[in-house]
Amino acid sequence: MALVASVAMGLGMTACGGGTIGFMWVLGTQYNQIAGFKIDDFSGNLTQIPHSPFSSGGADPVSLVVKPGGRFLYVVNKGGTNTTGVNPLCGTAGSISEFSVGGQGVLTFQQCFQAQGFTPVWAAHDSTGNFLYVLSQTAPAPSATPSDPMPVPPANGAITVFSADPSTGRLTLVLNQQIKDPATGLQLTYFPVGNQPSMLAISGGCVFTLNSQDNTVFPYAAGASGQLTQTTNSLITTGATKATSIIAGGSAIYITDAGAPNSPGQILPFTVAATSCALNTITGGATANLSPASNPVYTLVDSKNLHLYVANQSTTNTTVPNSSISAFNIQANGQLQELPDLGNNPYPVGAGPVCMVEDPSNQYIYTSNGDGTVSGKSISTIGQLSPLKRATTFNATGQATCLAVSGNVD
Repeated sequence: MALVASVAMGLGMTACGGGTIGFMWVLGTQYNQIAGFKIDDFSGNLTQIPHSPFSSGGADPVSLVVKPGGRFLYVVNKGGTNTTGVNPLCGTAGSISEFSVGGQGVLTFQQCFQAQGFTPVWAAHDSTGNFLYVLSQTAPAPSATPSDPMPVPPANGAITVFSADPSTGRLTLVLNQQIKDPATGLQLTYFPVGNQPSMLAISGGCVFTLNSQDNTVFPYAAGASGQLTQTTNSLITTGATKATSIIAGGSAIYITDAGAPNSPGQILPFTVAATSCALNTITGGATANLSPASNPVYTLVDSKNLHLYVANQSTTNTTVPNSSISAFNIQANGQLQELPDLGNNPYPVGAGPVCMVEDPSNQYIYTSNGDGTVSGKSISTIGQLSPLKRATTFNATGQATCLAVSGNVD
């Protein structure tokens, strides 16, 4: 019996659990840290990874992405004045920290890379894992000229494209082959997008940025070499009042619209035109968010493209204030329909959810919450959510932002 127990512990299993099915990392801006967890197969319970929390490397970590295969993780540090735990190699300006993922999900810092724009806020891999796209809210200032020795940065944002080495994860800048700096004659080191971009989504060969300043979407077509090419539709009007997130699901794109204050908001569904990367409104148009949920900020499509979940930071019900997840069924044409679960949907979660993920085995959903916690829910076969078998709330590091998960490391 002692031998059996020893083997089980070596595999990350216990008599009450089903073994580790993946790892989770949660960013925290208060201390510039990454909280690491193992995900239990049987219960969805989270237990701390050895040596967690880890330093994010830079200041104000806001976004992270795992390279396909699970061997490397990249953290986008927005940049700020909080120097707690900041690696001198990264500094307090916006940066991308690379980590290798070891046994039990332990992170080891590798090196820092610099986004070409100011205030990086989001990152995403293409489907191959060969390229990493980093979104910054402000593009670099043009090069100085004799007539303009101190040019100011433009109003638009920027995407920095990196190629990612499959063996080391090292990032190499991909230059913009379409546009040159008029002052120097050299290729731009970034790809311009719209005003104040906040999030980026990839659908097939199309890359879309959501621009919070004017609620528009800027589309690019992505080439095999990492090059981004402007399409004929250079700026897409979404019809949103306050667009807060964009996500791809199947052949559709979904945008959350928080709408007017103290309203449930709505979800705007679009199909993607593969050749032009244009967005076309799905038949039926916008779908109202579920009352009493309010202030939707993030959307997740499950791995089977059957259900859509919306993280809501507040509620219109003043007697029972809480944050929640709204759940919808995705119809064959991409249109949304409320998932029936009378009295439960929307489902309560921790205060101020920021991001959402589905675990690698597609059994559980987790939200990272602004109160420094992670909330976990079980997913039924028809998409309904319920509390985990044991605990449903787990402590991360203060002021949690986004989170990411990975299965076994290849």
